[in-house]
Amino acid sequence: MPLFLRINFVGTWKRNRWKRKERFRLFTTQSQSSEPHVGYMISTNISIAQRFKMGNLEEARHLFDQMQHRTVSSWNTMISGYSQWGRYPEALTLVSLMHRSSVTLNEVSFSAVLSACARSESLLLGKQVHSLLLKSGYERFGLVGSALLYFCVQCCGIREADVVFEELRDGNQVLWSLMLAGYVQRDMMDDATDMFEKMPTRDVVAWTTLISGYAKREGGCERALDLFGCMRRSFEVVPNEFTLDCVVRVCARLGDLCVGRVVHGLCIKGGFDFDNSIGGALTEFYCDCEAMDDAKRVYESMEGEACLNVANSLIGGLVSKGRMEEAEFVFNDLRDTNPVSFNLMIKGYAMSGQFEKSKRIFEKMSPKTLTSLNTMISVYSKSGELVEAVKLFDKTKGERNYVTWNSMMSGYIINGRHKEALNLYVAMRRMSVDYSRSTFSVLFRACSCLCSFRQGQLLHAHLIKTPFQENVYVGTALVDFYSKCGHLADAQSSFNSIFSPNVAAWTALINGYAYHGLGSEAVLLFRSMSHQGVVPNAATFVGVLSACNHAGLVGEGLRIFHTMQRCYGLTPTIEHYTCVVDLLGRSGHVKEAEEFIIKMPIEADAIIWGALLNASWFWKDMEVGERAAEKLFSMDPNPTFAFVVLSNMYAILGRWGQKTKLRKRLQSLELRKDPGCSWIELNNDIHLFSVEDKTHPYSDVIYATVDHITSTINSIIPFNFLHSSNFG
Repeated sequence: MPLFLRINFVGTWKRNRWKRKERFRLFTTQSQSSEPHVGYMISTNISIAQRFKMGNLEEARHLFDQMQHRTVSSWNTMISGYSQWGRYPEALTLVSLMHRSSVTLNEVSFSAVLSACARSESLLLGKQVHSLLLKSGYERFGLVGSALLYFCVQCCGIREADVVFEELRDGNQVLWSLMLAGYVQRDMMDDATDMFEKMPTRDVVAWTTLISGYAKREGGCERALDLFGCMRRSFEVVPNEFTLDCVVRVCARLGDLCVGRVVHGLCIKGGFDFDNSIGGALTEFYCDCEAMDDAKRVYESMEGEACLNVANSLIGGLVSKGRMEEAEFVFNDLRDTNPVSFNLMIKGYAMSGQFEKSKRIFEKMSPKTLTSLNTMISVYSKSGELVEAVKLFDKTKGERNYVTWNSMMSGYIINGRHKEALNLYVAMRRMSVDYSRSTFSVLFRACSCLCSFRQGQLLHAHLIKTPFQENVYVGTALVDFYSKCGHLADAQSSFNSIFSPNVAAWTALINGYAYHGLGSEAVLLFRSMSHQGVVPNAATFVGVLSACNHAGLVGEGLRIFHTMQRCYGLTPTIEHYTCVVDLLGRSGHVKEAEEFIIKMPIEADAIIWGALLNASWFWKDMEVGERAAEKLFSMDPNPTFAFVVLSNMYAILGRWGQKTKLRKRLQSLELRKDPGCSWIELNNDIHLFSVEDKTHPYSDVIYATVDHITSTINSIIPFNFLHSSNFG
């Protein structure tokens, strides 16, 4: 399409263009007024500009309204002043009034008006101004052409902007940078790179724009670093504070401590290390790379010049690493605080289990923001004070966001109130509150705890309609839900839909296969995960060792256990040792399991000795079983499990006297083993059943139905047939 929407008047404009050129003025300062008013108008224009500079917008407007004679500069000053303060409606209203007053816009007017239209996204008015610009011939003035292109990029679309750029680019270097920024803004990085390579001269702004574009892109951080290296090797420009700020943040995302230190050196060399933005970026970088001492040195090197944002970055880093004493020291040393500072400390105390300190600092906070209220809902929930959490939730009525709802739903789940969490979600949907990925992650957990497959399926149907289906966190929760409900095919399908599975997603699927006894499949998944470059964590090893345990893969399990520290630098915890003991014990290597426990670098707990006792009972190894039981008695004088298992072992080996003695001791302690239970889901409700349980409201009807079914079966099938060997 030809430039400027070439309508009928374009031909006339071209024919008369040179005639009008004589009337061009770079700076129009006078109107058709008499000489005595000139000095007054100039002084009033200066006063208006000063009022805008001080933020006295009403006084500036009053001065303007009192003027009997105005120049185009008077109008320009008002339009620019309103635009600087983001008062675009007032600025654009003045433009319309100016045009109706038959005041001719000059190059300054067009530049200010087009910029205001761009920032306020006023497409229609911008096109009208564009038409006036065509008649004036000012479009090739540098500032006007730049403002026009900026308007097209922001409001008209990148392709129309491209047409404007092609027409005006000669002699206006700024247009190249604006077009480059337009491509970057729309994540059209291939076009941006092509534009960058064609630029006649590339200044530091162009380099920084392209680097920042890749830095913001998913998976583009490596390319951003490559570009920064090319920039330094080209010797075309020297990076400025914005370039270095961007590159430091790229290093933080990549966790590249080595390159980040080099960039830090460049910041010091350029004298930018005291810049608050770079100081904050460096602090966050070192925190993300877990170099907390370096982060503190950056903060301390600013010698009181650090702004509150830098301090908050350090507090946030210390909080995330659990170094609450140091975070508390930085917080208490602050001259000024803001809600971010308080929220970080509230969250930090909660994460470290210091709920009372969270409450105290929350009471000191004024004013209390929605973020702090959301955090305190979580704090009260985690400390078991669900009533207080609900009170805070009720206080947020009218200003709640999805975080508030998620915090309350999570609070219900933490306290075992899963149905209330699902009911809250229903209320949330009725009020058309926006979802987040956490909404679904939290609710799938509730469905997992309830083993409510039907509710989870309904929730999954809602998820499909949102942009979160491929999200790794939501996908992981979905995999976990389907696994716990026994639907491994659905779990595998959910895993496959995740855009880029992380270690948590792989671990959830491995745990699912392990939980259902498919050990070989779980081990294959573990190998596939390693081949794809995903590094396993401690939870992954617990899952895969459990899988080997269930499948009896002793050699494979031991090999995987030994790779933990040798290949991945992970120190085994008590959970990993428990898995190995159970693996050896279940497979009949009871003596080896006992020796493994003795050689462990950490002290065995009751669970490990219980696993050994259970294996001894299964393989009838009385000697090891008694030693394991003695260990359990030394930790807990009344362990129900040990009494029951040891009693059963004595019975199997015919040692009835010792069995009777143990049973009497067990009865004297009045200890009872918790009964197992079963459940069914009916009409979205979970019904629990256990032996001789009569707590269900319909227990009489249930028992009557069972008795009726039993008597019916007995009347159809002969009793001797039911007990014959043929029936099995």
